Formats: sequence, C-alpha cells, structure tokens
Amino acid sequence: MASHGLLPKALISSPVASTRASLTSFRSQSQLDDASFKTRSRVSTFLPSLSSVSLRNRSGATQRRFSSAVRASSAPLPAALLFDCDGVLVDTEKDGHRISFNDTFAEKELGVTWDVELYGELLKIGGGKERMTAYFNKTGWPAKAPKTDDERKDFIASLHKRKTELFMALIEKKLLPLRPGVQRIIDEALSKGVQVAVCSTSNEKAVSAIVSNLLGPERAKKITIFAGDVVPRKKPDPAIYLLAASTLGVDPSSCVVVEDSAIGLAAAKGAGMKCIVTKSGYTAEEDFLNADAVYDCIGDPPEIRFDLGFCAYLLQNQYVS
Repeated sequence: MASHGLLPKALISSPVASTRASLTSFRSQSQLDDASFKTRSRVSTFLPSLSSVSLRNRSGATQRRFSSAVRASSAPLPAALLFDCDGVLVDTEKDGHRISFNDTFAEKELGVTWDVELYGELLKIGGGKERMTAYFNKTGWPAKAPKTDDERKDFIASLHKRKTELFMALIEKKLLPLRPGVQRIIDEALSKGVQVAVCSTSNEKAVSAIVSNLLGPERAKKITIFAGDVVPRKKPDPAIYLLAASTLGVDPSSCVVVEDSAIGLAAAKGAGMKCIVTKSGYTAEEDFLNADAVYDCIGDPPEIRFDLGFCAYLLQNQYVS
C-alpha cells in the first residue's frame, strides 16, 4: 500500500513499536519451549473430530502436535471472550465507515473524499474523531471549518455525530453481514457461562447498533459494550481492555481477545491478554507475529478455524509477551 505521508511518528503510539521491538528480541532465542508455540494452520481448530493440531514457533520453522482430547479435558474456559467490533464482528471499514465519512463530508460541502487506500492508512489512528483531526491537521482544515481549537473540537464532534447516524442507517438495513463464525462462537461462549464483551474505539451507538441488529436483541442483552470515549486513550493503548476486565470482574490473564489489527493486538497484549487475530480487508498485510494465533476468520462449519475450546487451550499453552 502506498503511503500518503499523513501519519507523523507521533501519531503512531508506542505500544505498536514496543510490540515489534519485543519480537526482535524473541526471534533471537535459539530454543522455544512448548509454551511459545504459535498456531498458524487452518487445521489447528479445537474440534472433537480432530485428535491433534499443528503448532508452529514464531519463526514458523518447527511444528509439534498436541492432543485435543487432553486439552479438552484439562483446560479451563476463558473467564471472558472480548471482541473488537469493526473488522472482527463485521468488515465495516471500507464499505461502511469510509462511505459514511465521505457522505458526511459531502453533506457539509467540505471538498474532502477518503479513497480506499488513504482510509487504510488513516485506520492506523484509533477513533473516528481522532482520525479526522489528524487528517485535517496534516492536510489543512476545510475553508468551512472554524479557526479556534475549541471550535474545531466541536466541529469534529458534529461531523462524527452525523457520520455515526449515516453508518447506523447502513447497519439497520443489514447491508453488512457478520463475519463467518462470529455468531457461532458467541453462542458457544454464552451457553457455557463465558462473559462476552465488545471493546471498540468506534462510537458506542454504532457498536450497539451492530450488536443489536446483526446479533439480535436477545444476544445483545448478554453482551457488554465498551466503546467510544469510555476511556481517555484509545487503542493501541490497553485502557479499554483493562477497563473491560475490571468491569467484568475477571483477571486480564484469563481473557481471550479477538482482534483484526496491529493496534488492536498491541492493546490486547499490553493488557496482558491472549489475542487471536482474524485478518480483515484492510489488515491482511499487517505484522501479527506477536499474536497467539492468526486466521482469516473464525469460521463456520465445515470451515471452522477455531472454537471456544481452542481459546481455553491458549490460556495454558501459548506464549504471552
């Protein structure tokens, strides 16, 4: 992806850099014990029909096999299963949020359009209001924008409010489907008493609309949402995941997070949680070497990638930085 040069280093928070720095040190180790092996293969699901799974170390050079029957009988379930929203529950960014931003800019006659490539770079900044502010600070504020910092803050908030309204209209029309496996693994978690939450930098109303409209009101009642400005610092800062653990009354080390981006991964690992990455349209080429497992999706039968039992196995056997 070509760079638009919009992101000064100060905008890319340090947890991502520290994540990559830790990988450099990790790769230098000559031997890895069983706890540091990483799941990479699609066959590494945690299904009763499979007697074992393939695990690789971080360099991908070595494989070992472990009995799923042993894991199923000995591994306690996670205390909580935490999901990012955009890109994890639904692949919303390119044809959802981006379109809604552009429609808002057009309504306000700002003369701004975010194309697919540019928006992919802007996603490195967590939060829609923060994304717009960084963009205008770098490229220049529209002629119709106010001049003072306080007025600009209100201006950005008004743009984001309208963008959220347009985005929610898309969700209510169910034009964007859930990603494969999301409903299945949430149902599995809820049926087994595992707490489920969604932790997102997106506006709380937008996240609630996705959960309620696409997962249904009965599931939505059982899912806790942490979103928007509920924490002062957004991903890659771990604050939202630490808040979720505290609010749910669980230890961070007993949680498994499902993310799709490098900044989300950094937030989860910074909170001391296991993290499975399900790549999305914009994040497929990002660096996920510090994840505990990486897949293209969660998956539904007959193409299940992982289930709740596999999440339980990660808590006991995978490396955490």
